[in-house]
Amino acid sequence: MATTVGTEDNIRDLVRNLILLERDAIAAYESTIERLSDTSLSQQVESFRQDHLQHLNVLQEVAVETGAEGPQQGDMKQLLTTGKIALADMFGDAAILKAMATNENDTVTAYERASAHPDAIEKSRSFFQKAFADEQRHREWLQRTAESL
Repeated sequence: MATTVGTEDNIRDLVRNLILLERDAIAAYESTIERLSDTSLSQQVESFRQDHLQHLNVLQEVAVETGAEGPQQGDMKQLLTTGKIALADMFGDAAILKAMATNENDTVTAYERASAHPDAIEKSRSFFQKAFADEQRHREWLQRTAESL
């Protein structure tokens, strides 16, 4: 899936869409944790879910500061991200991790764009850069681990 998050005209829409993206990612991680058969993989994936929860907390603070809407649940894309995991479950842990890596492509792209958004103030830009690095680390681990299984 290709995301448009990060191309918004203003910071309020950007923050709102990042919150939706994070909620979708958290749901996908929860689905992944439920389906993985290897508990050591589940533990690592849980640490990534915790990163997303932390991102969501910061974004909710930014939403208050900017007057952005802070959605309390994900959107229709959540069905796609979690559905991909459910389908991959038929093929085992490697397929599940590969599906999650493709989900991370959207968060990597979104935070990369957000880091360069013209309305981002220094505080939000710094957070966007940290989140971008987290997402790159998640995707790299998911891809590398899936290939080694």
